[in-house]
Amino acid sequence: MILFPAIDLKDGACVRLELGDMERATVYGTDPAAQARAFEEAGFSWLHVVDLNGAFAGRSVNAEAVEAILGATSNPVQLGGGIRTMADIERWLGKGLARVILGTVAVRDPDLVRAACKAFPGRIAVGIDARGGKVAVEGWAEASELTALELARRFEGAGVAAIVYTDIDRDGVLTGINWEATIALADAVSVPVIASGGLASLADVVRMTMPDAARLEGAISGRALYDGRIDVAEALRILRERPTG
Repeated sequence: MILFPAIDLKDGACVRLELGDMERATVYGTDPAAQARAFEEAGFSWLHVVDLNGAFAGRSVNAEAVEAILGATSNPVQLGGGIRTMADIERWLGKGLARVILGTVAVRDPDLVRAACKAFPGRIAVGIDARGGKVAVEGWAEASELTALELARRFEGAGVAAIVYTDIDRDGVLTGINWEATIALADAVSVPVIASGGLASLADVVRMTMPDAARLEGAISGRALYDGRIDVAEALRILRERPTG
């Protein structure tokens, strides 16, 4: 069970949004590479990075910051935001990413996701961001008619390494992860699910160790880490000493 610290990039800085709104961004640092090193030194084993500008623009915008992060940490890094073509995927994986997260393109071009999974086994994740039960795309700016479960089931058997499931209505506001919806999704598909959006306290970390959460790969934490609401050493101890199942 992995606790993924998040670095969300906006204009080269580490930020957290509220409810996915780019106008409601809190800046937590201007040196993403230093933040990546700090997370590794704190004991985290993975890193979750999002190019927020890229998600809206449909192309990589914070590439320089991402490359600095890759140079600063030995932890595996997963990246989402603005990755829309096979060339994008190849380029980023070639730069040392452990895996890329495909969101908008999973809705717009599912065949590309399947082709990428075949070309890069174990290195393609799908990001499913839902608002009011419906999948949002283009940096959460547009709603689709698909439900999270419908989208997830498109990729059963395709070789997707993980699904990053975000409840947008909880993202960045510290109200706790939507465990009911997240676990229901994990129970309905064979692909491992990563919970995202709203992790608020050690209570959420403890919740990760409950038997019904055993099928999750882990959860992502952002604002709660930056605000000091979570004791990192204690959180990692809980996950290490209280295995799921």
